Amino acid sequence: MKYGYCRVSTDEQTVDLQVDALKKHCEVIFVDEGVSGMATDRPELKRLLETVQEGDTIIVWKMDRLTRSLKHLLDLSEELASRGVDLTSLSDPIDTSTPHGKAFFRIMGVLAEMERDMIRERTIAGVRAAQARGKHCGRPRVLGQDQLILARQMLSEGQSQRRVARVLRVSDAPLSRRLREVV
Repeated sequence: MKYGYCRVSTDEQTVDLQVDALKKHCEVIFVDEGVSGMATDRPELKRLLETVQEGDTIIVWKMDRLTRSLKHLLDLSEELASRGVDLTSLSDPIDTSTPHGKAFFRIMGVLAEMERDMIRERTIAGVRAAQARGKHCGRPRVLGQDQLILARQMLSEGQSQRRVARVLRVSDAPLSRRLREVV
């Protein structure tokens, strides 16, 4: 039997493209939505692996939809091979029922992991560059600049930090963090 597997990382993404492609080749499709490719605990992938039997084939639209970790990819391919289950990618020339497909599968895994590492490095470099320019990265600040000025004024007038936090309708922790920032 041929089983399809789809995954998207965020709720903003859609699996429609993957599902449409897999419908032409699969009898049953398993879908994980809002799950990172690095996560090994994916409910639908787990259910798929519990379902497949010897002689079955798992089909994915693209290999990075299955996993982005080389270790997970190799573990998964070894598990499938030991159980007599083949793996095919529609977008990548991978069909583990052939020796060339098995080799290419491993090479693609290495490239997918390298791509993820490069993305991570670029992201970290971009965040550091933005921070060096004084940009705030991460969640939006709870307290704006005007509120911070008011908080400093109230504290200089002798009001307690707890009182200032209540007036500004924030908890003590974000107020403390903002007060420690260099102006």
